[in-house]
Amino acid sequence: MTEVDITSKTMDGIGPHGVKVGLLRVLGPAHVWALGVGIVLVGEYMGWNFAVGKGGAYAALIACWFAGILYTCVAMIDSEVTSTVASAGGQYTQAKHIVGPLMAFNVGLYLVFAYTMLEAANAITAGYLVSVVATMTGHEGELNQRPFIILVIMFLAWLNYRGVLATLTFNLVITAFAFAAILILFLSTSGIIGAGIMDHAALFEGHALPYGWIGILASLHFGLWFYLGIEGTTQAAEEVRSPARALPFGTLAGIMTLLIAATLTWYVCSGVLPWEFLGDGVNGSVAPLFDTARLSGSAGLVWLLGFGTLFATLASANGCINDASRAWFAMGRDKYLPGWFGAVHPKYRTPYRAIVFLVPIALIFALGAPLDQVITFSILSGLLGYTFMPLNIILFRRKWPLNSIKRGYEHPFHPLPAIMLLSLCGVTFFAVFLGYGTQLVAMIGFYIVVSLWFHFWRYRFVNRGAQFTMPWPKPQGY
Repeated sequence: MTEVDITSKTMDGIGPHGVKVGLLRVLGPAHVWALGVGIVLVGEYMGWNFAVGKGGAYAALIACWFAGILYTCVAMIDSEVTSTVASAGGQYTQAKHIVGPLMAFNVGLYLVFAYTMLEAANAITAGYLVSVVATMTGHEGELNQRPFIILVIMFLAWLNYRGVLATLTFNLVITAFAFAAILILFLSTSGIIGAGIMDHAALFEGHALPYGWIGILASLHFGLWFYLGIEGTTQAAEEVRSPARALPFGTLAGIMTLLIAATLTWYVCSGVLPWEFLGDGVNGSVAPLFDTARLSGSAGLVWLLGFGTLFATLASANGCINDASRAWFAMGRDKYLPGWFGAVHPKYRTPYRAIVFLVPIALIFALGAPLDQVITFSILSGLLGYTFMPLNIILFRRKWPLNSIKRGYEHPFHPLPAIMLLSLCGVTFFAVFLGYGTQLVAMIGFYIVVSLWFHFWRYRFVNRGAQFTMPWPKPQGY
């Protein structure tokens, strides 16, 4: 059978007054890496330590590697499908072409909620950092963090509004700095450079697994925070110059970077901070790497990790605005949401209406919800999206076998990664239920309600013929 090359098709957006304007193809593999790692690296700087509180230091390490396997499967699957379905919307667009409209609508919402909640968590952390720095420099009294939270979200939304190349170039610079800061902290506290201050043996004595194996299970879902968001590289599919090359390279390089950063983060923080302090995100450590630097006694490390933490939160929030707006824009363009959201700015070539619309939603959660609750809602939405991926890749391979269409990347060992990902998601759902059962039931109930709304009301407005933009041959068996 003759292969069909579908990796370079240009998608058009709808500009003002009905003028067709497309998103710009200006990004390279480094920008894809910066988008994926930039969103996730904040997970090394904050949030993962809730796993320590649930099960102890060793439980957090097991959760870290457990999640690393899960996200390696995610990265491999995404690299194949997205380098082939090279359109904005990422997993939403994949579901639209491969599974069906109802699944696509839900996956689009999973993406938007996961990224918007993560953006809110980043803004909360940025506000906390500003208050800590103010205290360190002699500010008396408690500093109001709300103005800084608002400023972070508004500034990054403005940056995204002005253009994707500047947005992700900014991400590339600050993400590289944040990753280098982790490496320097490891070298400085482990004794490779200067005197080592780690003491794992003393800190773990009698406390490595304080709650036994049930603690490991309870900690698993916070292990996702080390990597949550790497799948966001798919949202750049319509804006990279070469999807077949840039998307797989950027995504797989990104997951390898995060595996290194996550392991080093656990090793450094658990070797310096007591597990009770490390695992208590309310009265204990909010930013573990920064707190580790403070205990090192080095003013240089404190400033380095202070800026590293700030840059990680900014890079993550910046990437989240980019990804959430692309998913919302793609759904608007296909009329899954009001078509008004499918507009592209005639000058900056960005989905500006989607960007502006999501700002107040992020602000509501950033200003009115506790950090662990915001993190949990982001994790739950992401986990629902990961559960869809095994079905997606299995149907993709079955409907369009390897010799029927040209792929930018073919992930190995199929269907083993899909089976492994589905199994890991099932275990993680149970772990989430143990700690946050009410939130899990509430979120699933929410998605059931909006699914009914889409099926009985919204789907009548969808242009069913125009939504299939890939020039693929007829699926096998149809």
